[in-house]
Amino acid sequence: MPILDPVKKTIAQKHRLYMKICRDCGSRNAETALKCRKCKGKNLRWKKREIVK
Repeated sequence: MPILDPVKKTIAQKHRLYMKICRDCGSRNAETALKCRKCKGKNLRWKKREIVK
């Protein structure tokens, strides 16, 4: 079910796409994270984002 309201769509995209992934254990972390919440490692990367048409 597509979201048509532009405000709700930007909120949903922010929560789904802007996060950091731990390279060691693969857990999702907040975008402000400096270390992993599960394994406490500092090897984080941004989640890969692509625009789907």
